[in-house]
Amino acid sequence: MDQTLIPSSSSLSSPILETLGEEILRILYPVSFCMLLVVLLVSALSSPVTSSISFSSIASLAYSESSSDSFWSKLSGAFLNSLLFVVSITLLTFLLVLLFYFRCTPCLKSYMAFSSFIVLFFLGGETSLLLLSRFALPLDAFSFLLLLLNFSVIGILSISLAKVPILLTQGYLVVIGVFVAYWFTLLPEWTTWSLLISMALYDLAAVLLPVGPLRLLVEMAISRDEEIPALVYEARPVDPPPCFRRRLWRERRDSFSISDVSHRPVNPPQETRVEIRVQESGEGSARPELETPLMLSQNARRQEAMEGVEGIGLGISGAIKLGLGDFIFYSVLVGRAALYDFMTVYACYLAIVAGLGLTLLLLSFYRKALPALPVSIALGVLFYLLTRELLEAFVLQCSINLLMF
Repeated sequence: MDQTLIPSSSSLSSPILETLGEEILRILYPVSFCMLLVVLLVSALSSPVTSSISFSSIASLAYSESSSDSFWSKLSGAFLNSLLFVVSITLLTFLLVLLFYFRCTPCLKSYMAFSSFIVLFFLGGETSLLLLSRFALPLDAFSFLLLLLNFSVIGILSISLAKVPILLTQGYLVVIGVFVAYWFTLLPEWTTWSLLISMALYDLAAVLLPVGPLRLLVEMAISRDEEIPALVYEARPVDPPPCFRRRLWRERRDSFSISDVSHRPVNPPQETRVEIRVQESGEGSARPELETPLMLSQNARRQEAMEGVEGIGLGISGAIKLGLGDFIFYSVLVGRAALYDFMTVYACYLAIVAGLGLTLLLLSFYRKALPALPVSIALGVLFYLLTRELLEAFVLQCSINLLMF
């Protein structure tokens, strides 16, 4: 879903790799923190009381799972639930594309603010009530509502306004991801896994297909030179060393020669490299030759710099960006694993981080918008199954026989 970094010199690559690694860590830290909070919430609130809470959403309208249902009933019902959810998300995204096409930016910002308020006030309030009840914390209703309202309003302002400290905006985005992910873990087990796989496939199609809604949004934003109003986590860019210049566009290696020095450009760009070579002609006279790299036009530079502004990678500021939906579904996976045991949580977390790192590696190679869910979700589900079916039995047998390794 984004772009990559290109150093201005290929001979000194170590500092650039260190800078890129620091920027990747600035994405891994909030993702890991979001997953950690969801695991803590699931561990603290998982009880017969909370497990009986029914979380009604689009993902559970077509089929209500029961433990007495057969294998094929659970599988087909979970597939119907995930299909209905993906179709709803697709239609909603195309509606956003339509609103963005007609330049209804205030409508998009209003929708973003409204959805943030719903999550912070209602889901956040319900989660807070569960925590207060779980730890028996005394708090009267008036103070609770006042604190919750202030918390929600500040969250809306931090996400909607531009002149807000970036740490406050980033913090509220992580909190929104935590609340949504926790309530998604209350869905039935088969529906949860089917939903994760379906959303990974949807993300793959929406970003890479020519008619994908996310790709249409990005291309429209590129053509208009505009930002898409969306809940996207943007890490602050790392300042490169003084001897390096980082570009968001590919360097052109073509060059042309000008035989007459008087035809030199009046205002050459600062990055233009000028090389004058003296060639001896047959008559003994020296002819200066000016060589300069072929410069991109302003429109071409803008288009390449804007390429892949949405999703995982680099935005206009050079910072790596990651959609909030990726935070949510990563956390749903480890939250569902936390309902089983912590060994499975560790395995799923390492798989998600490895998948995210591999996606960032592909990002630097392909230099275009890439989906962040497919690789991480695929590895996370695979490691969940392997850990639950194989590793747990192995470790259990080692513990019973008092074997240490």
